[in-house]
Amino acid sequence: MSLLEPISHALAAILAGAHSALTSLGADPDTGPTWVACLTLLVVAVRLCLLPAAVHALRLTRASARARPAVRDLAARYRHRTDPDSVRAHLTERRRLNAEHGVSRLGCLPLLLQLPVWIALYQLVSHAALGVPTGPLDAPLVTSLAAATVAGVPLAASGYLGAGPGHLAVVAGLAGVAALLSFVTQRVFVAQNAVPWEPQDGTRPELVEALSTTQQLLPLVSAGGLLLAGGLVPVALLVYWVCSQAWTLAWSATVWRWWPTPGSPAAARAAGRAAAA
Repeated sequence: MSLLEPISHALAAILAGAHSALTSLGADPDTGPTWVACLTLLVVAVRLCLLPAAVHALRLTRASARARPAVRDLAARYRHRTDPDSVRAHLTERRRLNAEHGVSRLGCLPLLLQLPVWIALYQLVSHAALGVPTGPLDAPLVTSLAAATVAGVPLAASGYLGAGPGHLAVVAGLAGVAALLSFVTQRVFVAQNAVPWEPQDGTRPELVEALSTTQQLLPLVSAGGLLLAGGLVPVALLVYWVCSQAWTLAWSATVWRWWPTPGSPAAARAAGRAAAA
């Protein structure tokens, strides 16, 4: 048994439970709209389960932003002091600042906790679309899922070409919507809610330029990756991606509007709104 199997079975139970609930309410068990609704409910269930980790990551981001000026001043004080006593004193002061502002050394833990869920979810939806049962998502259910269609295109189908213009339109449309949502999220909300990078004294200009260029390209890289992957994965997974990207955009917009990162353009915008009110 793989380490991801318990997670996959839990996700399969959610998807099967959503299908059972919808069919008990009168939905046709074998149609595309029913399975699209099931995938949407799966996104909602997964994101709600991961909400505590997302809130924890938000708190760590805000704590790190509040601590940044003090950390920058501390680094400036010890910049040219490389003797062992100074190095130890620097580390001690840094730990004190982290404790004072609530910055955890395990700041990446929330993201690491989410990775197994994303991988298991990818495997589950991909296998189900291909007719491979997983736990409570038994053979009749995966057969129903694989045969269901969106605008005439089976949820198990994949690839941009090979099944006519209708197939291309559906696959490209779903991949395009997911890519557009990702681009808007990264370019509008995430970028505006990030603290501008401030180079320290002595930083090479070419490094500053490279970091700035990389930051500007991230939305395009993210959107391009989704467009590329859109031609490789089942339509069912594309539906999940669209719903997931819509959730991410809504969450990022909420954070951008109500809990902006201190020192970010979004925080300055919020302060301007408060002053004008």
